[in-house]
Amino acid sequence: MPASTLSENGRPVPEKSRISLRSILLWTAVALLGALAWGVLALVRGEEVSAVWLVLAALGSYAIAYRFYSRFIARRVLKPDDRRATPAERLEDGVDFQPTDRRVLLGHHFAAIAGAGPLVGPVLAAQMGYLPSTLWIVAGVIFAGAVQDMVVLFLSMRRDGTSLGQMARDEIGRAGGAAALIAVFAIMIILLGVLALVVVNALAHSPWGTFSVAMTIPIALFMGFWLHRIRPGRVVETSLIGVALLLLAIIGGSWVQNSSWADTFTLSPTTLVFCLIGYGFVASVLPVWMLLAPRDYLSTFMKIGTIALLAVGVVVAAPVLRADAVSDFATSGAGPVFAGALFPFLFITIACGALSGFHALVSSGTTPKLIQKESQVRMIGYGAMLMESFVAIMALIAAATLEPGLYYAMNAPAGLLGTTAESASQAVAGLGFTISPDQLTQAAKAVEEQTLIARSGGAPTLAVGMSEIFSGVFGGTAMKAFWYHFAIMFEALFILTTVDAGTRVGRFMLQDMLGNVWKPVGRVNWKPGIWLCSALVVAAWGYFLYIGATDPLGGINQLFPLFGIANQLLAAIALAVCTTVLIKSGRLRWAWVTGVPLAWVVAVTFTAGWQKIFSDNPKIGFFAQRARYADAIDAGQVLPPAKSLDDMHTVVTNSTVDGVLIALFLLLVAVVLVNAAVVCVRAVRAPGTLPTSEAPYVESRIDTPSQPAAEPLAGVQS
Repeated sequence: MPASTLSENGRPVPEKSRISLRSILLWTAVALLGALAWGVLALVRGEEVSAVWLVLAALGSYAIAYRFYSRFIARRVLKPDDRRATPAERLEDGVDFQPTDRRVLLGHHFAAIAGAGPLVGPVLAAQMGYLPSTLWIVAGVIFAGAVQDMVVLFLSMRRDGTSLGQMARDEIGRAGGAAALIAVFAIMIILLGVLALVVVNALAHSPWGTFSVAMTIPIALFMGFWLHRIRPGRVVETSLIGVALLLLAIIGGSWVQNSSWADTFTLSPTTLVFCLIGYGFVASVLPVWMLLAPRDYLSTFMKIGTIALLAVGVVVAAPVLRADAVSDFATSGAGPVFAGALFPFLFITIACGALSGFHALVSSGTTPKLIQKESQVRMIGYGAMLMESFVAIMALIAAATLEPGLYYAMNAPAGLLGTTAESASQAVAGLGFTISPDQLTQAAKAVEEQTLIARSGGAPTLAVGMSEIFSGVFGGTAMKAFWYHFAIMFEALFILTTVDAGTRVGRFMLQDMLGNVWKPVGRVNWKPGIWLCSALVVAAWGYFLYIGATDPLGGINQLFPLFGIANQLLAAIALAVCTTVLIKSGRLRWAWVTGVPLAWVVAVTFTAGWQKIFSDNPKIGFFAQRARYADAIDAGQVLPPAKSLDDMHTVVTNSTVDGVLIALFLLLVAVVLVNAAVVCVRAVRAPGTLPTSEAPYVESRIDTPSQPAAEPLAGVQS
């Protein structure tokens, strides 16, 4: 019998029929169009470059990467088998383990991983120029970010949905595993606190955003019961109802903002903190089908719909990229938005959208406990990350199409810009760009804001950029304010989904950690363990969030500078675990798939960490910053952002804590890497394969219409 593969319906297909002429022509056209777009971005200088080329370059690259590279990894490296029961089927408990429709799960996974990073990071990195940012976003996701998410998801699924830290302990050993568990959990708390603070800042005193986001909770509960109790399996029907209700919530938010109900939904940062803490606890203990999965699925419609609409706006309006292809700040390292040269700090600033360690926590948290069939790993793990990367590209376009003068007037620090339009105009001129005081005033008036000066953090800049693009196609200048506030609400909704999913993941991690000490806590179906660990996780990030919301220099604000490096250090741990498991299981020839991105992220993070510890530039080095403020205190001076000598002492403390923590994180990750290298060398020298923690094979009893239970991965030789 000639060599054959299995098609989507499980029937044999001859090798020679796998590639048709139409397929060859289609993918050749995609490759040529993508190459043309990349050529324009890379080579055209001194002329106006349309943002449409950036969209085409990204989409063409994503299409080819998913069709060919992700398929190669699935077929050659992972080899999923749909005849094998997943943890969702074997351990189904109705709370954490639940076989979930792949469309709903794709929405949940995308919503869980897509937080502040793909929206904010590219906006801040635009100071380096649009070309290096685009190259890292696209190449990073294809060869690193999506690979990490897909492989971690597969390995965790094969290990009963075990968390990343526990996988490290099981596969690398006690020393490296203990270091990984400590580092992963500590970094997780920092990430959740930072993400929650972004939500608080976006929703504070915003009745429209607060109402619309709050309404997604009862809508999600309704969808959960409709899909699992009233009309089981009716995904399309449930989706249509949910989207309709979501649109009503968005429209209703606009109405609430201008009604007598506005005061009810105008909440202070402190009130929002307690609302988030309560929601995070409830979302992490309720059955996943009831709130978390349907809410994330619902949010995905909002996220993807808005980004798709933005892409349409870019194609129709064809805005010009006004940022430099490669700016002077990329080499000088003296950028006003953030200090440091292109390498390594561009790759720290842009994390989500290219490569993010937080994703590995989700891929080893909720998602592996919900996936129906192993072959769905490719679509959910690799595909969702490509979707997030496109979000990052659109955020970059929104920033790069703004006038540079306005961009720097919004993102440069307040100490440089001052408080008036005149002082900001002069400061921007000192950076080599121009914007008049009247232009600054009119820009703020157009979006109904009192001022746009020093609105750093990326979110307001993204909202202004989105309002410029949307108003150019839908509604004109009169609609700028509407689109601006819509974008602010959109960002809050975008980020909140990572907080609830992240809290549940944190609970899994803590259960795994404490389960090594006392077995009952590690059981995912033991209710006291669920409630206790959920409470501890929300208490941890909630404490830092509360202090940060009440003190501009305290709480999570103190740890915010660690966000980028800590996130990428998580990616180093995840890729180290992946590479180790591949080598232990006899797949040394394919270890480069995760080994190459591992080498890159280690080089980036350890270089950035070294500079953060030892640089004598106070804008980069934590201890250099500490020394500068300590000297100023001795001289009786007050330096921004401090407003008093007490604030100055707080900055000294914060710099010290950040410097010590980054050194500790680097040490813990180094322990993980060394232990992983020892295990890999032992595996290479061993005559056979080393034992792994993979769960035993159990035959699947689930049969889905599109993926028969007896079907191995399409393309595996029969």
